[in-house]
Amino acid sequence: MLEKRMVVFLLVLLLVLTSFVQTVSLVSPNGKQKIGLYCQQGISNGSWFLKASYKTGAEYLEVIPKIDLGLSRSDQDFSKELKFIKASKPVSISENYTVLVGKRSQCSNQANEVVVSFENPSKAKMNLVIRAYNDGVAFRYEFPDKEGTFKILDEFTAYTVPDSTSRWLEKFNPTNEGLYSMMKDGNEQKDWAYPALFNTPDKSCWYLVHEADLDRTYCGTKLTNFTDKTKYKLTFPDKWNGREKGETQPTITLPWKSPWRVIIVGGLSTVVESTLVDDVSTPSKLTGTGWVQPGKASWNYWSDNHGTKSYKTVCAFADLAAEMGWPYTLLDWEWDAMTDGGNLEDALKYIHSLGIKPLIWYNSGGDHTWVNATPMNRMLTHENRIEEFTKLKKLGIAGVKVDFFESEKQDMINYYLDIVEDAAKFQMMVYFHGCLVPRGWQRTYPNLMTYEGVRGAEWYNNGPEFTTTAPEHNTTLPFTRNVVGSMDYTPVTFTNSQYAHITSYGHELALSVIFESGIQHLADRPEGYYELPDAARSFLKIVPNTWDDTKFLDGYPGKFTVMARRKGADWYVAGINSDRREKNQKLDFSFLPEGTTYKLTLIADGKHDKSFSVKYAVVDNKTTIDVNMLRRGGFAAYLEKKQQ
Repeated sequence: MLEKRMVVFLLVLLLVLTSFVQTVSLVSPNGKQKIGLYCQQGISNGSWFLKASYKTGAEYLEVIPKIDLGLSRSDQDFSKELKFIKASKPVSISENYTVLVGKRSQCSNQANEVVVSFENPSKAKMNLVIRAYNDGVAFRYEFPDKEGTFKILDEFTAYTVPDSTSRWLEKFNPTNEGLYSMMKDGNEQKDWAYPALFNTPDKSCWYLVHEADLDRTYCGTKLTNFTDKTKYKLTFPDKWNGREKGETQPTITLPWKSPWRVIIVGGLSTVVESTLVDDVSTPSKLTGTGWVQPGKASWNYWSDNHGTKSYKTVCAFADLAAEMGWPYTLLDWEWDAMTDGGNLEDALKYIHSLGIKPLIWYNSGGDHTWVNATPMNRMLTHENRIEEFTKLKKLGIAGVKVDFFESEKQDMINYYLDIVEDAAKFQMMVYFHGCLVPRGWQRTYPNLMTYEGVRGAEWYNNGPEFTTTAPEHNTTLPFTRNVVGSMDYTPVTFTNSQYAHITSYGHELALSVIFESGIQHLADRPEGYYELPDAARSFLKIVPNTWDDTKFLDGYPGKFTVMARRKGADWYVAGINSDRREKNQKLDFSFLPEGTTYKLTLIADGKHDKSFSVKYAVVDNKTTIDVNMLRRGGFAAYLEKKQQ
């Protein structure tokens, strides 16, 4: 009897072990990434899931052991009892493209792709498109039928993350202005913002989860682990977002494709340097982009929350931009109530006389926001925008900053895209504040310069906590938020706003390189820049804000970051430290091309946090230099290629 029971037990065990059937396996062009499609037959009514692996040596490491799949549509379900129909032969995706802002100007979209076709019990079709990239994997859903309009009731995509995985997560809020927290398990069960960063239990591999190519046919999603602490499920916006305006569930019309679900996988350098979010996104919809001119801007709000209300203040910041060689100055809220010696027209006349281009702020307006700061409602409808952009074009204004969206529902995604598309018709640049984080739109709409979607230097105005949290926050952002697109942090402040900062002058100078933004708003008051030593002031005059290449040199999230960025033949290197202790950083120039020498200007922390030490040298790719970063310190360096 015992032997009979043992045989039955072994048969059941064998059935369980063989119930996970791998149907499709796809490998990246470089062989590093592998993604497999499995069926959980007999256990969950034929549910399907993906598994992502990464080759760290001779073997593949299982990075994400399970990615649940499926959608619930208003007419029927596409998550259970899905019948596998076929898988296409793997095809090669090969595309090179150019962007105007970001980590590098020349990008490459190279992947292997397979399309898997399913059928549910009612014979309705759903496809799963899977891609393996050299720096990660991506997948999306398709409904190939040619007609029908439906609601998506839920998306069941969920990433299983073992509890021993380290993770850096930001609690979701509609403005995406929270702080990242490092956690070693999933015990804190919240709704989480994109992007989310993870480090595998053995510490050998990192991965960052995001979404890309979000368009009018869907809403933005977030991650939640309420039901199961080890599963981070894609979740639609809450009803309360945007003052309860708009539907939480998106409406689709067939045929339809979902946004890409993107996972960047590899070492920290792979994560930081990746352009995967842009790679999978729709190519540029603009035919001519010569009028799109990224650049640096002076900004008066940080030092004076009502600065644009004063004509004299506006002129002082225009003078700053002219003195520093920055092409732009921003007129923030209350420009419609300007007094103190002049009005908007007077200010614009003065700004133009200096050869500076004005940028201008708007409240997104409408019932989706509680904020009544003016001007508002002028971007709200197509008719509003055409009228306003016509005026702005005549006034010589180069771009608009639109604020306070407070929702990622489908109606708000349409609103974002309406603004950027209408602006392009008038050759107007756009950047969003109080907004979602990037989803690849900067590739599709090159006139979209940057997004806020970050707790930036503005928070020195909002309370005392940013004083102590900023150093760690600054060293986390290069591995999280700034990976996925431009970030308008409004950096490089040496004086204090309402609340003091404890980062060193070297740390603040370094942020001009560490943080990437298509329009880089340098936020300090004029005297904060005028009173800098010559080397630091000169650095801020020449440092670019768009890059031809980016290299991660060293660092760890929340601890320190060292990065190098190239513009033309020259390189800019910077590092920041969050620790309460000094850090000696070995700066290795092996990333420089062989046989080329550079003139180095190194501006590092001095003896105290409000001083600099400056060093000049000639270096090549065999040179190493020790740089001392104070506690919460940093450094910035300029490498000018020597003429041969």
